[in-house]
Amino acid sequence: MPSAAILAGGRATRFGGRDKSTLVVDGRSILSRQIEELSRIADDIIIVGDGTTTPGTTERRTPSGDVIVRMVHDRVRDSGPLAGLDAALAAARHDVLVVVACDMPFVTAAFLAHLLSLTVDADAVVPRTEDGYHPLCAAYTRACRPVVAERLARGRLSVVEMFDDVRVRVVPMSEINTFGGSRLLANVNTPAALKIAEETSALRSHEA
Repeated sequence: MPSAAILAGGRATRFGGRDKSTLVVDGRSILSRQIEELSRIADDIIIVGDGTTTPGTTERRTPSGDVIVRMVHDRVRDSGPLAGLDAALAAARHDVLVVVACDMPFVTAAFLAHLLSLTVDADAVVPRTEDGYHPLCAAYTRACRPVVAERLARGRLSVVEMFDDVRVRVVPMSEINTFGGSRLLANVNTPAALKIAEETSALRSHEA
């Protein structure tokens, strides 16, 4: 099985510094939703924080007790998501890693498993919509680790630009739609986005 990482760093200034993984959508925190989905496809789950926002304790088990969730911090401070990816790759117990941002309430195990399956022929598997790449809902192999470290050392912090130096498999909308569409990639990085997520979730529950 692969490793999985939830990137929980960032200052969340639009939420007053609040840990976005604790935000509640449809009665559940985003973090609990993500851990449930990730535990279906990974036996090694890491939560990566920047040293100030990592939730919880150092280590804990999932509700089923089958998977240990570990907490780690960025090894390079104040360097954004690329530092989170660096820490995740360094801590991962397996050669393949799936990454999700902590503010994505609707990612599913099925979609993430699809990304992981495509790493057979790529170093990075990244969804791309009309909004561009989604590097914080993607799969990476250990081959990316030296590339990430080298870019951090040079202060080149764009995750997307890192794709120039590795083998990338782009996942287009035609594939994303098979698993639920762009909703899978929605994040709640503003109060307005949180409200939309809550309304969307409530509507789907009513339709069901």
